[in-house]
Amino acid sequence: MRYGFYLPTRGPTATREGVLALAREGERLGLHSAMIADHIVFPVESESAYPYTVDGKHPSSGDALETFSILGVVAGATEKLRLVTSVLVLPYRNPVLTAKMVASLDVLSGGRVTLGVGVGWLKEEFEALDSPDFDRRGAVTDEWITIFKQLWSRSPASFAGKFYSYTDIRAEPFPQQKPHPPIWVGGHSRAALRRTARHGDGWHPVGAIAASPLPPEEMRTHLETLKQMTQAEGRDFADLTISYKAPLYDTGIPDRSGTRRSFSGSAAEIASDIRSFAAIGVHELIFDFRGTTTADSIERLQRFAVEVMPLVEG
Repeated sequence: MRYGFYLPTRGPTATREGVLALAREGERLGLHSAMIADHIVFPVESESAYPYTVDGKHPSSGDALETFSILGVVAGATEKLRLVTSVLVLPYRNPVLTAKMVASLDVLSGGRVTLGVGVGWLKEEFEALDSPDFDRRGAVTDEWITIFKQLWSRSPASFAGKFYSYTDIRAEPFPQQKPHPPIWVGGHSRAALRRTARHGDGWHPVGAIAASPLPPEEMRTHLETLKQMTQAEGRDFADLTISYKAPLYDTGIPDRSGTRRSFSGSAAEIASDIRSFAAIGVHELIFDFRGTTTADSIERLQRFAVEVMPLVEG
């Protein structure tokens, strides 16, 4: 099992010092990857429901560091850590410029970029950025992925799509990773599974639906559906990376049914949960160690690495 962790993008720990301290400590402790979320603006009032909290509200006061800016800083301060967008909302950015930014970062990081992608959920953010129509964001996302793959492997290139076109352009250098940086598709909907099967190198779902982790049984059902879809596309399911974003709870607080939440309780219980998810085919687990201070975040990260990881390996 590999492990990833979130870097702060907002709040008092989202500083140069805070981001680099957590990134460097995660690399030192042997974790595999660092995750960077993507938001650019937040509306003062929103009717869009956030799908990963009980009340449907996104926990932000409006501040957010930009994803590629964080990635560039962390790339220059680390050597082994995978740099993962988790997830980049593709319709927010020009596809040719985004392809160039990802390729450049991959070259300058020594081939450490993983592009986690999503369609987005905040309609007001789409409107503020003058992005393509919110209701067609899935089709736009698919087209942007197609553009990325072309520009990362062909020069000169031409493309005529429903949403974007260009003729005889060069966008080198290509990424260091071949054939291109891995593309992980976020989301747990059927459309996200279909996008993974057709375009993705990995599936990257958020495990906390309404603030409660998906149990292994439900994950197993999703994975079986994804396997069938991947085979229908003529692709090998075994080639996909399954990276599951699961919360790490410090204490064994029961959920509303009165049972222990996954990834909560003692180190032994959390290690047992990790083994259960490994057994159904999850390759990487992503935990959120971010606390109210940088010191608290690092302490939670260290406790996991020292108390839990050895139990799983043993």
